[in-house]
Amino acid sequence: TAALARNANLQVAGTRVAAARAQLAAADAALQPTLGLAASTGVTHSLTASGITTSRTAQPQLQASWEADVWGRLADKTQAADWQYRASQADRDAVALTVAATTAQTYVDLLAREAQLAQTRQTLQTRTEAVKLARDQESVGYSSQLQVSQAQAELESVQQQIPALELAIARQYNALQLLAGDVPARRDTAASGDAFAALHMPAVPVSLPSELLRRRPDLVQAELQLAASDANLRASRAAYLPQVSLSASAGRLFANALGYNPINVWSLGGSVLAPLLDGGRLDAQYDAATAQRDQAPFAYRSAVLTALNDVENALVGVERLQTQMQTAERRRAVLAQTLRYAKDRYEAGYASYLEQIDAQRNLFQAEIELINLRQSQLDNQIALYRALGGGWQADGLVPVAQATH
Repeated sequence: TAALARNANLQVAGTRVAAARAQLAAADAALQPTLGLAASTGVTHSLTASGITTSRTAQPQLQASWEADVWGRLADKTQAADWQYRASQADRDAVALTVAATTAQTYVDLLAREAQLAQTRQTLQTRTEAVKLARDQESVGYSSQLQVSQAQAELESVQQQIPALELAIARQYNALQLLAGDVPARRDTAASGDAFAALHMPAVPVSLPSELLRRRPDLVQAELQLAASDANLRASRAAYLPQVSLSASAGRLFANALGYNPINVWSLGGSVLAPLLDGGRLDAQYDAATAQRDQAPFAYRSAVLTALNDVENALVGVERLQTQMQTAERRRAVLAQTLRYAKDRYEAGYASYLEQIDAQRNLFQAEIELINLRQSQLDNQIALYRALGGGWQADGLVPVAQATH
């Protein structure tokens, strides 16, 4: 919510909508008559038959004009501005969707790193106890200095990862603050990792209707840009035709030659202006509008293909990541059992301490891999929500996991 309210990129997109709204108002105003107030004054000093005379005049008047949109040029320009205005709204929605998805992914990444930090600290505590046990055994001659060194090396290896994770958490939190439009702040790194485990994984339907893609703001924007380019091309074509204008004015004339008795003056007329020679300006404008019209279909096609690609990649990721997660969970269970066996064998004197260290290291790596895979699953579902323009209604649809089962 904070990101949608204060994100800088979203605020910039909002100003683009305001600019497009103003351009639409300007285009619509061109269809309406104009009314203005004019005033002129002058002094004339001249030689006449009666001698040198000085004449002073003042003429206030109202002037009205209106261009008759005979060929629909102004209406096409207004229509194009309307499509551009709606496209700017779609662009703002696309930015909002991007901000929301990026914020969600950044938050998931932050919680995942906190979960990794919690798991690393838990492993560090276990390694610390192992070093203490090895030293106690070495002091009574039950083990050698080699086992103490091995345990100490494993402890330092885990200890080395904690500052790196704390740095990553600080940077992720600052990135989240930036998305929310806030200043950087310090993040408490004492999190237990429970927040990441509590994240809900929504069910994904087996199949999704392609009609959902029409909710994508970038597709709506591309479609509106295509319609706007059509209208601009029609307006450029109509610019070759004559322009019909009507004008009228009415006012009063004050002149000292009339003893300052004002008289009413008015005029009414019309004009037809047909372009004959303009140095190629109309041709250049028409060529530019044609090129923009040719670009718009390709841009729309590219947006559609990108949308289909995004959805397909996300849907494939749902199934493949679920398979990886199931395999990783089975591997973790096996490694946990292996650690118990290695610990029992070491305590019974049938194996060296190195086997227990290897088992601990493999289990720790499996725990971190599970966190990374769950993070990938959440990121993939956020990507699917974004690819579909903001999600779906899964009521009555069968989730992928149940269909696979």
